Amino acid sequence: MSQAHHGTAQDHQQPRSIRAEDLPLHCPPDDAELWNQHPRVYLPITPGETALCPYCGNRFFLPKDAP
Repeated sequence: MSQAHHGTAQDHQQPRSIRAEDLPLHCPPDDAELWNQHPRVYLPITPGETALCPYCGNRFFLPKDAP
């Protein structure tokens, strides 16, 4: 089951833009503070789409032309 997510009116936070070097995509990101972490989950993502973390709702966007 894919976690790819297309934006809806309910979404309240801007997606975090990621780069090809950030793949494989996982949440929490490496720069998350320790107190704010949940179990690491790897998220499938394709260029031009947004992925949604099932734990915390973080949204990640991989541009089609990601370096």
